[in-house]
Amino acid sequence: MHYLLFYDVAPDYVDRRVPLRAAHLAHAWAAADRGELVLGGALADPPDGAVLLFKCDSPDPVEAFATSDPYVTNGLVTRWRVREWTTVAGETAHNPTRKL
Repeated sequence: MHYLLFYDVAPDYVDRRVPLRAAHLAHAWAAADRGELVLGGALADPPDGAVLLFKCDSPDPVEAFATSDPYVTNGLVTRWRVREWTTVAGETAHNPTRKL
């Protein structure tokens, strides 16, 4: 299954993330190395959030990622939520559907 992790961030996120960025990226790459995190990154113009795409069997690893992310534990992320994403098109779609 695919899951999206949405982050809403503090207004001063861009400045406050600097000392935590290395720890956050290490956390993200560890999840990628485990095969859970597929893609992740900040939204731009305005930089008011982030979206991370996970591939796993349940939302548990996504929630565990969020609750231990340095951006979350240090208050840069003001709200986060996980949504299951039914992917149907593209090479890595979980439920590829070419024709109805």
